[in-house]
Amino acid sequence: MSVSRSPDHAPLFATPLLPLAEKIGETLRQHGVRLTLGGEPTLVPLQPEGSEWSFVAVGPTKLDYAYKLAAVIIERFLPGAVTVFSPGKVYPGEINPRWVVNLLANRDGSPVRPPIPTGRAAHGRSSCRTLETLQAAISGALGLPPDGWSLAGDPHSARSRVAVLPLDHDGTAWKTERWPLPKGKGRGRKLTLLNAEGPAGLRLPLADLPPEAMRRALTLEWREDEALHLFLPPLLQGPFCELLAVITAQLSKQRIAKYFFEGYLPQDEAGLWTRVGLTADPGVLEINIPPCETWHDYHRWVTILEETGRAVGLRSWKENAQGDATGTGGGNHLLFGGPNLDENPFFPRPAWVASLLRFFQAHPSLAYLFTGVYVGASSQAPRPDESARDLYDLDLAYQHLAGLPEGDHRYVIGETLRHLHTDITGNTHRSEISFDKFWNVGGPAGGTSGLVEFRAIESLPHAAWMSLVALLWQAIAAHTLAHPSPRALLAHGDALHDRFFLPTPLWEDLRAVLDELRRGGFDFPVDGFRSIWRWRFPSMLSVDYGHGETLEIRRACESWPLLCETPSEGGTTSRFVDTSIERLEFAGTAEFAARHLVSVNGRELALSPLDGPGGQGALVGCGLRYRRTALYPSLHPGIAPHLPLELTVAPRRGGVASSHYRLEENTRQFQPVEAGELRHAPGSGAPAAKSGDRLLTYDLRLE
Repeated sequence: MSVSRSPDHAPLFATPLLPLAEKIGETLRQHGVRLTLGGEPTLVPLQPEGSEWSFVAVGPTKLDYAYKLAAVIIERFLPGAVTVFSPGKVYPGEINPRWVVNLLANRDGSPVRPPIPTGRAAHGRSSCRTLETLQAAISGALGLPPDGWSLAGDPHSARSRVAVLPLDHDGTAWKTERWPLPKGKGRGRKLTLLNAEGPAGLRLPLADLPPEAMRRALTLEWREDEALHLFLPPLLQGPFCELLAVITAQLSKQRIAKYFFEGYLPQDEAGLWTRVGLTADPGVLEINIPPCETWHDYHRWVTILEETGRAVGLRSWKENAQGDATGTGGGNHLLFGGPNLDENPFFPRPAWVASLLRFFQAHPSLAYLFTGVYVGASSQAPRPDESARDLYDLDLAYQHLAGLPEGDHRYVIGETLRHLHTDITGNTHRSEISFDKFWNVGGPAGGTSGLVEFRAIESLPHAAWMSLVALLWQAIAAHTLAHPSPRALLAHGDALHDRFFLPTPLWEDLRAVLDELRRGGFDFPVDGFRSIWRWRFPSMLSVDYGHGETLEIRRACESWPLLCETPSEGGTTSRFVDTSIERLEFAGTAEFAARHLVSVNGRELALSPLDGPGGQGALVGCGLRYRRTALYPSLHPGIAPHLPLELTVAPRRGGVASSHYRLEENTRQFQPVEAGELRHAPGSGAPAAKSGDRLLTYDLRLE
């Protein structure tokens, strides 16, 4: 499998990341740990239009994009692989089930499907004779009588040809039976598919069969698109592979080139496959890459997705209504696990789990810097100390895990943590560090996979950046394994949703993370993280007044509150978040603060040290919350939006003239204006107010 040739990735490999990755891997191996790294990057079209690329999982174009992406991945990187469309879950409030297009390749490099022979044109059109020949060939290869097939009529399309073979495997041989057809006369009697959406294999009239009838079936469906769709029944891996081999051999023999596999994939019990999933998720196409045993494998996969996504018009970022380049909104989650359950590295090491969790709790930058602008208790990835949990409970849980004796503690780890790592509603999936897939007996499918999922990671515009973040996470895992720490949990208090919502304190916290890793032997280059930080918090104004006097305004993080239930279309209710508030960071040098006054909409902002207690005060600044919109529903509908924001920088003592800037609605940059254009004279209002004296952030809603 080759790596993308895009020059965008050259800077990553020009840095010491490859030796660093090897050192991290060697540290894990020295401790007897095989830690796999999984990922869920998300992609969107260049011009995402419609609800399917905003908040709905399934839509009119997403499946087509998935098949196009799958075709390019197979052509360039997984020759001989096949795609299998599988049905997914039906979520409350969603009309149609979600789906996943699986790419299935043999790990040994052998093709899952043989190539279509050349020399004669492949079949591109359906025919009754071709379908009948294929039916007979499949039955014969499976050792079954040829008369087990039934025809089915599709209420959506009179031209579709559907053939159904009841089929199962008893562990030794294939078996079938004749399904009873509807009462009537003549040889033209047919089953009638259900009047619903989806493949024919999901619309079989199983409820009309007698209780003792076989309910698994192979379905051949030649649709109006002139493609053959083959729906495979649920089977164990051995029979599944045999059936797939029989079918692909016959498709090749009959030169049927346009076909799609659909149905259920078994667990890879024998470790035969490389499997990639292209999944319908709200607003995005989610990619489930295979578990990677090395960071280099992970980097290879995200690079492959960047290259193949570009080829079909997909990318890992989009622009919002204001023109900001942002993540997809669908996340880029990382998953730690093991090559199999028997070798899961966490089950016998609960103290390592506790040490890892304590490290993340100490550093808010790991929760806020690499995710989207929307963070906090009602976000998709709240920290455990944001979800109405006392630190006492968290500390008690981590202490208990750290004190467990040797042994397999998968159940205790899962039960101890999954009730604490949740969102404010108790959802075990929506958490910064989720144990929903660890050992959740009786939980959702995949709930006992031994996985720790890190959800506070958003998609980034470059594969190199995503690889860098993954390597940082892997380094933290190796560091906490090699240097277990009983560090106390930090009561961040008001600073969590004040200081650490601002870009500069987040950068300082990340520097502390990198410093600790360097002391532990893992020395990261800083430039890549700084580039991510600049992209994550774009500059809205940067002014240099000379003599070391600078001021910069950046967009900051915000925690949007969850609103009450609101009736929506279809008679259901939804819970929205109030997105009307935005937060900015004003950051300047100490020299700037000594010589200038800053006011917004006529209200003065005092600048305080941004580098925390005990810092040198090299950077000073503040946060500013203001109301950007008043869309329904939102909190405080009686408070009008504050846009345009008018910024004045005035000298404290004569000399240099004041400068004025304005941020208009639907823009992202402060632009210079003349004093006569201002609606608010500097100093005309009361000084800006805070909701607490110790806070860094002012709120223009407060008088």
